[in-house]
Amino acid sequence: MIGSAHGPRIGITGLGTNVPAKVMTNDDMAAFVDTSDAWIQERTGIRERRIATQEEALSDIALPAVREALAEAGADPSEIDLVICATVTPDMLFPTTSALMADILGMRNAAAYDLLAGCTGFMYAVAQAYGMLASGLSKKALVVGGDLLSKILDWDDRSTLVLFGDGAGAVVMEQVTTGGFLGFELGADGGGGIHLCYPGSGSRHFDDPLSILKMNGREVFKFATRVMVSSAEAVLEECGKTIADIDVYVPHQANKRIIDYAVGKLGIPPERTVVNVDRFGNTSSGSIPLALADARAEGRLTDGALVLMTGMGAGLTWGSALIEWGGVSAAGTPREG
Repeated sequence: MIGSAHGPRIGITGLGTNVPAKVMTNDDMAAFVDTSDAWIQERTGIRERRIATQEEALSDIALPAVREALAEAGADPSEIDLVICATVTPDMLFPTTSALMADILGMRNAAAYDLLAGCTGFMYAVAQAYGMLASGLSKKALVVGGDLLSKILDWDDRSTLVLFGDGAGAVVMEQVTTGGFLGFELGADGGGGIHLCYPGSGSRHFDDPLSILKMNGREVFKFATRVMVSSAEAVLEECGKTIADIDVYVPHQANKRIIDYAVGKLGIPPERTVVNVDRFGNTSSGSIPLALADARAEGRLTDGALVLMTGMGAGLTWGSALIEWGGVSAAGTPREG
């Protein structure tokens, strides 16, 4: 699915992120599996990640990010009429984490649902919110992307354990007078889904599900390096832009080797690329908003900057979005850069 923006301008007017307080280094990982800091860094680029406590659920980590996004947007919770939470690790299957957070925050007028698209979840959720806002069905939307993948990992499997971390991000989306999203490209390949799956988590019977994440790293790597490039190229072509136009590239933070491949293949200068996988690992749906927050902290998200975001993950799924950053909401609230 691919399309360029038409109708009213829809942009991001608030951004917030949050991660658990607990830092787990590569050396800490050696207490669980046969590994080392050098082994992990060489293969993934990861130095450390954040890990939630047993008592922490996704909503506990996501709510501070939501409050930060609302404050930046100058949005009262009662103004939010749509909440989408992209995650594969909700507090529970139902009630949804989106509904729980909407209730806690007093979003009495909001429709709320969770969205499951693996690490691409945030991109899918942003595209859905865009559609609802552009059509007029929603006036002000909250999109949350976050996961606590530490809860579903096999802590005896170093091939997966070292890759992931916990974290969340949130954005407020609404009509803006300048800037906004220019286009989206989304896709899925269910035939490859077996390579990154969570058997026993649904209605399909498995004799020995174990209730842990399963990943064929070699196949996922081949998939990721292909779609990170093809999805980005597709949305750029759809929007009439080129790599030379991109000011900030925000790839899904799965693995430094995947990012390096995409940067090289696309021809994006490394200095225009946001990389924080070294500090957070792969936080799934939280990955892109966390990277956006780092880009903002570094002063990269200036008004008018053209930002390319691309995600990929379980499903197998992928998705890209192109946005002109900054601007003022149609309601008159200036966005902080």
